[in-house]
Amino acid sequence: MFRSHRLKVDGLHELQVEESGNPHGIPVVVLHGGPGAGIRPGSTRSFDPGAFRIVAFDQRGAGRSTPHAELAGNTTQALVADIERIREALGIDRWLVAGGSWGSCLALAYGQAHPGRCLGFRLHGIFLASRAEVDWWFQGCRVLFPDRWEAFAGFVPEAERGDLLAAYHRRLTGEDPELRLAAAISLRTFSAWTQTFLPDPEHVASLTEPKAALAVARIFTHYCVNGAFLQPGQLLHGLGRIRHLPAEIVQGRYDIVTPMATAWALHRAWPEARFTIVDEANHAATDRGLSQALRAATDRLRDVLASAAA
Repeated sequence: MFRSHRLKVDGLHELQVEESGNPHGIPVVVLHGGPGAGIRPGSTRSFDPGAFRIVAFDQRGAGRSTPHAELAGNTTQALVADIERIREALGIDRWLVAGGSWGSCLALAYGQAHPGRCLGFRLHGIFLASRAEVDWWFQGCRVLFPDRWEAFAGFVPEAERGDLLAAYHRRLTGEDPELRLAAAISLRTFSAWTQTFLPDPEHVASLTEPKAALAVARIFTHYCVNGAFLQPGQLLHGLGRIRHLPAEIVQGRYDIVTPMATAWALHRAWPEARFTIVDEANHAATDRGLSQALRAATDRLRDVLASAAA
């Protein structure tokens, strides 16, 4: 990291912004997942630090941004506006936009709102915030993780298990701080077990640190119950605004969190974007095959953008 910033974006929220890599390189903004996960170690490792000026930030309520786990003023539209504020504050004219999981959703929303500020896109673990995608994670993926799901569902009374999103959201936004934290750890424990190609207890431990788990669980369920503040099908319908820009889509074939059907729908709607399937990969970018494919995609975009600038 060569520079960090605190950026006040409204009367409530202040963001943690970090820059690394080459100060004179190709600008890229890296959008983390969750929503609410914050910048994680390794978030920027798939970018050539000699070629890119890498900007990463903790979105509203996440990581070191304040107030922690805050839901007020936390919408997709607000995050899109925050990305623009960061770009302007750093004096960047146009940048590459990269994001995985929720970050892919936010990247598309930002790009379609501000296509003239984008050099291109690198997306993975595609999430378009449809109700079907949310329902799959809360209910459907138990066909592959019945043991983990049973513990996840067992946190709430049997009568509430038909709508786990609503049940968890109630607890995560309730008045009891101990119940909020317990619900957060339960949700993040289930999430962590579903993310890696092979079981990874260290990954689970890293995602269930209490403070971070609370932010993700609260903000994630907040966005889910509100349809990510997007119209149904909005991001597919708006592709015409960005389809002329270079783009790379990378997807793990066995992604349980954001199943490949969504990435395939994006690929079919945006055939100009290069689409890479990683066979031995789930959702976590730390899976070796996925991390290698992301670096290869980034290097291709680096070469395309450098050639265009020459």
